[in-house]
Amino acid sequence: AADYRGQRVLLIVPDNTRTAPLGALFAGLFDVVGAVAASLDVMVALGTHRAMPDAEIARLLGMSEADRAGRYSHVRLLNHEWDNPAALHRLGWLSEADTAEISGGLMRERVPVDINRKIFEYDRLLICGPTFPHEVVGFSGGNKYFFPGIAGPEILNFFHWLGALITNYGIIGVKQTPVRAVVDRAAAMIPVERRCLSFVVKSADEVYGLAYGTPEAAWSAAADLSGQVHIT
Repeated sequence: AADYRGQRVLLIVPDNTRTAPLGALFAGLFDVVGAVAASLDVMVALGTHRAMPDAEIARLLGMSEADRAGRYSHVRLLNHEWDNPAALHRLGWLSEADTAEISGGLMRERVPVDINRKIFEYDRLLICGPTFPHEVVGFSGGNKYFFPGIAGPEILNFFHWLGALITNYGIIGVKQTPVRAVVDRAAAMIPVERRCLSFVVKSADEVYGLAYGTPEAAWSAAADLSGQVHIT
């Protein structure tokens, strides 16, 4: 909790297409982080999924109407806007040499690295999301909540095309993949401090385990656990 004292914190979470006991986890995080932070807001890492009304986000986080009016009254609920240029900030570029190197020559193009500009209103970005075997990146979670979770369309499209070229068969359940390298390379450009609570689910209401730290370290531990419990 001391790490978050007086900090403006943006919590980044999945939408309701992911299996996760977010209600319990959000309540716990609010007790620890919200008690000492200057502010704690929530952004849904939609990627290109549809925006969620506030009432849906509240249900996802386990907030009752009474909670929203009382305990969580100062928590802002935000959707990512991948298709709104005014909502994005350009962090930099992946060069043609970068993409050719990362992809092993499968792709060679200059890709802008855009992210939701609201991250600059905060002192710390905190991801809270599950890790599963994933057909595009290998294992979900970690910095994937930034790219493509709250990213612009160009890197989002590049991410998905690269995964498609490698193929589902060649990538799902593989920990270190070219697509993960793209995600981590782009996330290294973010100038705001990043932390992650990455977890592996047993069911919609239970977790096998959780890891906390940098997005890279927390995701790595969760991916190792997911590989043990989710792959038969």
